[in-house]
Amino acid sequence: MTRVLVVRMSAIGDIVMASALIPALRRTWPEARLAWLTEPAGAALLRHNPRLDEVLVWPRGEWLQLRRERRYGELARAVWRFGRELRTRRFDLVLDAQGLLKSAVWARLTGAPRRIGLGSREGGQWLMTETLGRRTVSRRIGAEYRLLAEHLGLDLGDFPMDVPVGASAAARARVALEGEGVRGAYAVLCPFTTRPQKHWLEERWAGLAGLLEDATGLAPVVLGGPEDRAAAERIRAESGGRARTLAGETTLDESVAVVAGARLLVGVDTGLTHLGIAHRVPTVALFGATRPYLDPGTPRAEILYDPLPCSPCKRTPTCHGRFDCMRRHGVEQVLEAAKAVLARST
Repeated sequence: MTRVLVVRMSAIGDIVMASALIPALRRTWPEARLAWLTEPAGAALLRHNPRLDEVLVWPRGEWLQLRRERRYGELARAVWRFGRELRTRRFDLVLDAQGLLKSAVWARLTGAPRRIGLGSREGGQWLMTETLGRRTVSRRIGAEYRLLAEHLGLDLGDFPMDVPVGASAAARARVALEGEGVRGAYAVLCPFTTRPQKHWLEERWAGLAGLLEDATGLAPVVLGGPEDRAAAERIRAESGGRARTLAGETTLDESVAVVAGARLLVGVDTGLTHLGIAHRVPTVALFGATRPYLDPGTPRAEILYDPLPCSPCKRTPTCHGRFDCMRRHGVEQVLEAAKAVLARST
């Protein structure tokens, strides 16, 4: 029996896109034992997947705490135990879908005879038995992970992303929505991400919320993390209460359930937006400083990307905080795109 480990430890959006490897691996090797190594946040996306046999969690936060407290002996023992756990599983194949040194180290410590690194760098390439570049002419969502699947000769099918909803998470999500007065159809708004250059303006989210509800009858619901609560409340206030908010009120797997149950999603370049496409929710994605893909692979999604000469700047914006590329997306333009994807999805 083939034993396969996928290593993609962090970056929620990339875990979502890399999840397309799961059904491809399962179709190709139906009897294989499939495992995934991730950090705790990623585990919430993967633990409900019946096509995975095991989700292994690297307790990075606990180890960092041990290091901060200078408990080096405990840290060394924890590292040794974790490496031993990986080795005892006797993986035949490891796919390092992250390509960083931190992921390559764990891939190497499994002892697997075949280790394939996707875009390996930081010295991690020397810990692989094979490496594969990420660059591709394809603008399709998840194109780099498709490259890896093709390199392995996997049965791709449509290469769908695979992030199932857990039953208990879905039940909790319904309770959270009802707590915001949402009992019917709703639209999810995803304004937040880790980098400000990927954000759309708060006042435009507020303006969109009311117009969207008037045009579609869908209650707008803002999603985000605990750190986004204050901004979400500002959007709610500026919208005159039209925008409901669950920012900071749902766990990640509950947020997956909220997204999966939506009739529409509008979001920036963030993992929740990619989840909308994964769950075939009609989706409008607003890109500017980043452009992870231009082809969502489905007519149920539309990418709004109006590049400037400096686009995409990624992590090095040159506009001194104006984020001109995101300002190019007008409220009416986004509303019309939302109505168009809804029409195509009926």
